[in-house]
Amino acid sequence: MKVEDFDFYLPEELIAQTPLLDRTASRLMVVNPHTKEVEHHQFAHIVHELQAGDCLVLNDTRVLPARLMGTKEDTGANIELLLLKQTNEDEWETLVKPAKRVKVGTVVTFGDGLLKATCTGMLEHGGRTFTFEYDGIFYEILDQLGEMPLPPYIREKLDDQDRYQTVYARERGSAAAPTAGLHFTEDLLEQIKAKGVEVVFVTLHVGLGTFRPVSVDSIEEHDMHSEFYSVTEEAAQTINRVKQAGGRVISVGTTSTRTLETIASKYNGEIRAEQGWTNIFIYPGYEYKAIDGLITNFHLPKSTLVMLVSALAGKETILSAYEEAVKERYRFFSFGDAMFIRPKK
Repeated sequence: MKVEDFDFYLPEELIAQTPLLDRTASRLMVVNPHTKEVEHHQFAHIVHELQAGDCLVLNDTRVLPARLMGTKEDTGANIELLLLKQTNEDEWETLVKPAKRVKVGTVVTFGDGLLKATCTGMLEHGGRTFTFEYDGIFYEILDQLGEMPLPPYIREKLDDQDRYQTVYARERGSAAAPTAGLHFTEDLLEQIKAKGVEVVFVTLHVGLGTFRPVSVDSIEEHDMHSEFYSVTEEAAQTINRVKQAGGRVISVGTTSTRTLETIASKYNGEIRAEQGWTNIFIYPGYEYKAIDGLITNFHLPKSTLVMLVSALAGKETILSAYEEAVKERYRFFSFGDAMFIRPKK
């Protein structure tokens, strides 16, 4: 299967640069995979798409304000660090700009010395390992000094950093937000629960690889990045109970989807409590084992995320819906509008 098969025309002005003030004011395209028809609503309409006995699964990962702007201690040169992965208590794998200025032993300071980092190793693609020195609690200092690592296609500065977090974010560790969840408010979730819908949280920490373009011609040759996931016993039992009772599992975002499908693929459709790393790649031909419906944003052309939604609703259906979204001037990507792929049952 060719990557080019998942290309579509997207005017640059449709890439949302800033979030809406009201999270639920974004638009919602409802796609019916059976009839291939689409409906246009506001996101708050999602309450009417959910039924008593359904299970709504959300990713509760919390984005780290992982972009740090500092200076080299010896020369005063500006250095940008992007925290990727914690390897020890005070050691992180990072991306560095400009990488050529940073060698093993380089010391970078942040916030007038509030935080100090020493380069301890060289990685590929501009990566470095750093050991940090500080007084106090690291994450509190990071909240004070760090910036949100917004995707490369967003060029506007974010005024309110909480707007790149879901209202239910709690497990620190993501390099990017699970953006389908940005449309929910606490009030909307309460309305959903009041309807008799089970609301369940899983965790998948989104890596920067989520923005990495597919650089091969054939889908089968693409290597997915690995991301850490975790599902509790309580969440697993609730999802299984809903499935056994004939209820529908509605996943919020491709990250929740990849978490559930990773586990269901191991255990013949059953969800079990576990944690680990997943590099599952879902594209047309894949048979879904865990989810019935999906709430998601509009994704990049030729991306693995377009392939994932195409596996659920059909490539022609999705590309037709995207063409309609462009025509109707929907907002795309992280701060954009949403799509609901209606379950087949």
